[in-house]
Amino acid sequence: MESITQTENSKIVNYYRCLLRAAKGVISKDDQKQIRIAFKLVVDLNSDVRRESGQLNIFHLVNVARICVDEMGLGKTSIVSALLHETIKRNQLTLDEIEKQFGSKVARIVDGLTKISEIDPKNPKLQAENFRELLLTISQDPRVILIKIAERLETMRSLSTMPNNVQLKNSLITFYLYSPLAHRLGLYRIKSEMEDLAMKYTNSEDYEAINKKLKNTNVKRNKYIKEFITPIQDELKLKGFDFDIKGRTKSVYSIWKKMQKQGVDFEEVYDLFAIRIILNTPPEKEKSDCWQVYSIITDKYTPNPERLRDWISAPKNNGYESLHTTVVGPEGRFVEVQIRTNRMDLIAEDGLAAHWKYKGIKQEQNVGEWLTKVREIIDTSNSSPEDFVDHLKANLYTKEIFVFTPNGDLRKLPIGATVLDFAFEIHSNVGCQCVGAKVNNKNATIRQTLNNGDIVEVITSKNQKPKTDWLNVVITSKANGKIKQSLRDEKNKEILLGKEILYRRFKNWKVTDNEEAIQAIQKHLKIKSQPDLFSLIAKERVNLTEIKSIILQTDKKIITPTEEKLDDSNKPDDSRKSHASDDFLEIDEKLVNIDYKLARCCNPIFGDNIFGFVTISEGIKIHRTNCPNAPQLNARWGYRIVKAKWRESKMVGSFQTTIKINGFDELGIVNKISEVISNDLKVNMRSIAINSSKGLFEGRIQVFVSDIKNLETLLYKLNNIKGVQKAVRLK
Repeated sequence: MESITQTENSKIVNYYRCLLRAAKGVISKDDQKQIRIAFKLVVDLNSDVRRESGQLNIFHLVNVARICVDEMGLGKTSIVSALLHETIKRNQLTLDEIEKQFGSKVARIVDGLTKISEIDPKNPKLQAENFRELLLTISQDPRVILIKIAERLETMRSLSTMPNNVQLKNSLITFYLYSPLAHRLGLYRIKSEMEDLAMKYTNSEDYEAINKKLKNTNVKRNKYIKEFITPIQDELKLKGFDFDIKGRTKSVYSIWKKMQKQGVDFEEVYDLFAIRIILNTPPEKEKSDCWQVYSIITDKYTPNPERLRDWISAPKNNGYESLHTTVVGPEGRFVEVQIRTNRMDLIAEDGLAAHWKYKGIKQEQNVGEWLTKVREIIDTSNSSPEDFVDHLKANLYTKEIFVFTPNGDLRKLPIGATVLDFAFEIHSNVGCQCVGAKVNNKNATIRQTLNNGDIVEVITSKNQKPKTDWLNVVITSKANGKIKQSLRDEKNKEILLGKEILYRRFKNWKVTDNEEAIQAIQKHLKIKSQPDLFSLIAKERVNLTEIKSIILQTDKKIITPTEEKLDDSNKPDDSRKSHASDDFLEIDEKLVNIDYKLARCCNPIFGDNIFGFVTISEGIKIHRTNCPNAPQLNARWGYRIVKAKWRESKMVGSFQTTIKINGFDELGIVNKISEVISNDLKVNMRSIAINSSKGLFEGRIQVFVSDIKNLETLLYKLNNIKGVQKAVRLK
């Protein structure tokens, strides 16, 4: 190991001084002595320990301690615990040694932090027992979980110097575990920062694009905010309120989520920022003052009644209190306004940490009640670890339910969720093939509503397929979306089959203009769209003999060239050897002669950021780093993740991807699209499905491209076609 340089030694001293300055006002002289002892100890123990970036580990430890004191308001015990938090894991100190030198509180916290690092999402049996032990520690001192979140935040902040695979792994775990945990504890500011940092490495292109647009529109946005708040400020001053108004731009990740959920571009996201009105008002007048301010705002601007959220009368489980409304501001733009008091704002910013940072506030009562519940459940539970977790979740939370798989894996669902919702929560394939379940060892239908603590074993059949009436059974957006997608996919398969049947007959009948023949058939049978015609053919509801007679009776001579045929010669073989001389992938240098496939869930293309996942029976699956399944794969089976990267290749048309396209249903628009794809760019089409309604069309096109640049060029060309509103890669 490299020894500490003179420059690093000076930096260590500066870090220590910064830590003490941050703690000034919350620690005594005796506390400072304890911190100095702990600091000197970890410097000695970590003198030859460096992180993967090459940086000394001591900087990481001091940064974690500083976040605890500077951003969470924690004191001496937390600072010392943060400095020592890796000593047991690295076999540098024993628990007894820590307790002897720093006391039982520090020892208990460091022990709890060690147990968190041992919680293994890949092993549900170990997970339940470790979870029980961890909660026992947390119930005695919740600082355990706060310090762990501080440690995760520091890790994310320093990822820029880490290798790509380390960046990806930490980001996915943050999305899967630590961001939801910070949200649960009300640490919204920290949660937002962690999500932004995680997105920076898992979806860097979208992150940079949104971040750039936010910077470019900053001046215009600030001008609008000033115009919006001026009349409100004047009225609040007139009424005698002591207040502060802030305009807060939403995080990059939250903006990106809205874009994905609503299917819109950045420019179409109407609530890029929120106005926050913070009142300095006594506790007994909090509720009445907030509602009075609400009345003033809605007198100035028209409110949207469906967007009113009252978390003052009924605070969230994590203690969050605020009054939210959305109003129509200048230029007809929607603006979100949050109304709260100073006390509420402190809780909103720091959540559970506010218990230590600000004494005497209402949050302290919430924390006390939460800890009392945890202690009661631990003290009275003599059951198995799985039953313990079951009992804990059933008693702590009321707005959502927690259901278990037979292996003890925990799943969170909204109240009213059914067996079918649970099946889709496990996996979309499980949901699609679900025929029922055993709930607590009793047979249940897909419609049965689940309760807190149920143990559910899903029963599947390969012959089962989603049905339209399933949409009335599920309540989760995930299940609803997957069912609709499956129904669409089934419909598209049906359309493709009908098209293949018809075009094969056209070839036998020597038809030279497929489009004109189809139009003649549609006119004769009074069928509005081509997809409907193909679907009826696939279902054998149209007699092919009748179709032939229609074509023969057509007066017009069909003479135009035939439709571009699909060239399967460039269709990739899903499975390739990583050692082949003409291969385009390089998988973990330690692995040779390994079969791999390109994952269908995200269809990676040459040039995408990727990683490999070792499956049980299908070799290695290659996924994009922003694949929707990536966080769960990494969090639950991180040991099966391997590095993968593209190497130079001369292959052309090897990667299949799907393009979603929509626009105005003008005459000849499909031909224009086909010409750009097949003639201009010589890209091979596998399939095209276009649906039109009320003058608009929406379609999906499966194509084979050589790399990401080839795809970007194609999308650019498609978006420039007159009549096309948007063409995007389907994610």
